[in-house]
Amino acid sequence: MLYDKDIREPLFDYLEERYGKARMIEEKQMGRSRADIVMVLQGELAGIEIKSDADTYARLKRQVKDYDRFFDRNYVVAGSTHAMHIGEHVPEYWGIISVEQMEEGVDFYMIREAARNPKMELELKLRILWRPELAHIQAICGMAKYGGKSKEFVRNKIAEGVPAEILNELISEELFERDYTEIRGKIEEFRGRRKK
Repeated sequence: MLYDKDIREPLFDYLEERYGKARMIEEKQMGRSRADIVMVLQGELAGIEIKSDADTYARLKRQVKDYDRFFDRNYVVAGSTHAMHIGEHVPEYWGIISVEQMEEGVDFYMIREAARNPKMELELKLRILWRPELAHIQAICGMAKYGGKSKEFVRNKIAEGVPAEILNELISEELFERDYTEIRGKIEEFRGRRKK
């Protein structure tokens, strides 16, 4: 029986081999759910939910709603006990990847490639970015800084003012460049500039 911990690392290798330039962000809160993996690709984000052999479908309905609001495409990675039935529990535009334990390791098979998600909300997708990343997009696009305004206000202004195809590219670029070792300093620096 495969568990989540058995699947993740080999899954990263499989996805990077399949999609090329990709960055994986684990355990990202979105709405009332937590995405197992956010895969950053050029110009789009893909949400990935892992349903190992040990998992149930108890939370999947809620997770599908939340994933659909945040990501351009969505995939469910299903253990062999779920692979034949998982399609009954996710929309037809979701991708399905099966995972099986083989003698030589873990093997993945793309049952269905994900189509574009028709329910994604750009303002919600922007919630994945930190305030300094939003500020960088504002600067690139020549927008006002909105220094005393909330993050929600800034996200809405960006979503209204930047064409979606450009904004999708910029969101991906910010996430490709994100450096977790430097972010505390960047946030403090950003807060310091706002107070001046």
